[in-house]
Amino acid sequence: MAIVSLIIQARLGSTRLPNKVLKPLAGKPMIYRIVERVNRCNEIDNLILAIPDNKQNEKLSKIKFNKKIKIFKGSENNLVKRYYDAAKKFKTDIIVRLPGDNCMPEPSEIDKIVSFYKSYKKPFFASNLSNILNNGYPDGIGAEVFGFNFLENLLKKKLTKEQKEHPHLNFFDYKNNKPIDINWCKVRTIKCPNSFRRPDICLDVNTYKDYQYIKKIYDGLYYKKNNFNIKDIIKFLNYEKK
Repeated sequence: MAIVSLIIQARLGSTRLPNKVLKPLAGKPMIYRIVERVNRCNEIDNLILAIPDNKQNEKLSKIKFNKKIKIFKGSENNLVKRYYDAAKKFKTDIIVRLPGDNCMPEPSEIDKIVSFYKSYKKPFFASNLSNILNNGYPDGIGAEVFGFNFLENLLKKKLTKEQKEHPHLNFFDYKNNKPIDINWCKVRTIKCPNSFRRPDICLDVNTYKDYQYIKKIYDGLYYKKNNFNIKDIIKFLNYEKK
């Protein structure tokens, strides 16, 4: 049986919004809320928080998560290597990638993209993390899935600084909405259900304005329903517009 590891990348050194993953959402750090949500996934064997191996990020390993999560410390700026080393340590065959600023991952949609990936025999790159190949997904509720073998390949290549820091850019050209090299790695996705087909919605945090937006959603939904989903989010946003 192939081992599936969901690896969340997180660090405190973000330039646009330092320490963003520690900013509170419904009374707990952002990264805590992310882990709380993905703990509901059913298709995951390992849940790993991959952080830089330095003093600045030590705070992340000391957070008391309410369920078991593995902490891995690795390269700060070479995320390809951090993912590779984390995956290798936990004998991973299938990697599920989730950025640590995607505050509202949808467990059922992560399970769906993992199941979709497993339905093929050969490894490839699958994503419902954002609106790729016009799948219609909101940005930030899904995940990226790919085989460990691709990280092995990438470590043998001479990657640019950007390619090291953003593993997904080695698979997909997001500006032009097309795969990088289908001969090396095919790219597939699934269609977003019509009930929440909202590619205009972005649920990740890069700036303080983004954080305020996400915090407003958490404050409006979490205390009534802590496992709120994308349909709840859309209803809330529609109500706020009135």
